[in-house]
Amino acid sequence: MTDASAAARNRKAFHNYEILEKYEAGIALKGTEVKSIRDGRINLQDGFVRLMKGELIMMNVHISPYSHGNINNHPEMRDRKLLMHRKEIDRIAGKLSKAGLTIVPLAVYFKKGKAKVEIGLAKGKQAFDKRETIKKRDLQREEARYKINL
Repeated sequence: MTDASAAARNRKAFHNYEILEKYEAGIALKGTEVKSIRDGRINLQDGFVRLMKGELIMMNVHISPYSHGNINNHPEMRDRKLLMHRKEIDRIAGKLSKAGLTIVPLAVYFKKGKAKVEIGLAKGKQAFDKRETIKKRDLQREEARYKINL
C-alpha cells in the first residue's frame, strides 16, 4: 500500500501500540460509505477490531454521512465486517489468544476500486515506551539536521 492511495491513516495507532504484524482485509460497506471514504470523511482514531463468532468486526470507526445522500444514508458508527480468508482469520485468532494483543485498523485505501483496510496485530505501549520512541525520533532528526549542515 502506498501513502498516496490511502484514504485515511491511523497515526495514533503507531504511537499507542507496537505493531507486530500487518494484514490486508476487505470491508463490507454500503454504497454511501464508499463515497464518503473516497471523500476522505473517515476517522480510524478510536477504531478497533474484535473477533466474534469466527468473524472479524471493525468497531468504533466513524464514517461521516455522504454529503449528497438522502434518508437512506448509512449510520455513522455501525460495526463493519472485515473480509479475509478463513486461514488468515484462524491464524490471527491463534495469535490473539496471547494476553495483551489486540487488532487495530492502520489505514483505509482503495485497491483496484475496492475499499481495503490495513489492520495490525498490536501490543499496547507503556508510557515509558512512548517517551523512548519520541526520544529516538528526536535524535534521528537532530542527526539529519547535523548531516545537512556539514
